Amino acid sequence: MKISLIVAKAENNVIGRDNQLIWKLSDDLKLFKKHTTGHHIIMGRKTYESMGKPLPNRTSIVISRNNNYEVPAGHHVVNSLESAIQLCIGKHLDQVYIIGGAQIYKEAIGICDEMLITEVEANPQGDAFFPEFNKKEWKEVYDEEHRKDEKNEFDFKFVIYKRMHTKVK
Repeated sequence: MKISLIVAKAENNVIGRDNQLIWKLSDDLKLFKKHTTGHHIIMGRKTYESMGKPLPNRTSIVISRNNNYEVPAGHHVVNSLESAIQLCIGKHLDQVYIIGGAQIYKEAIGICDEMLITEVEANPQGDAFFPEFNKKEWKEVYDEEHRKDEKNEFDFKFVIYKRMHTKVK
């Protein structure tokens, strides 16, 4: 199963403020929808609550320490990222997307196979950050430039990084 992490982050690694996105990027939302539709998406409880409801045509797996936390039928609540991954393995999925927030990204960066990162050309104030990662462990395999316009508040680049696996002897 391929584990993909998908995020929009600023140059200063800010990903949010007050549990909300901090920019209007229509093209980024379209990219997010294109990649995640039809798949299971793993997220923390605060990320789930910021969306207000499950996203259409995706199965939400929400990580919460609250054993009584409830989501609509067809979606799942687990108590750890490891449990979320095990659930997906048990369902024999080919692909799963990790969509945040900051703590979940921090835990997932060591296990994901690829990162789909919208690199926003901005340095906003925020209270949620994407973790630093060792670029030597990753290979940029795709990038697509997007320019600021009436629907996109900032210039940004959509980049796909693949983990460079070392062969074990």
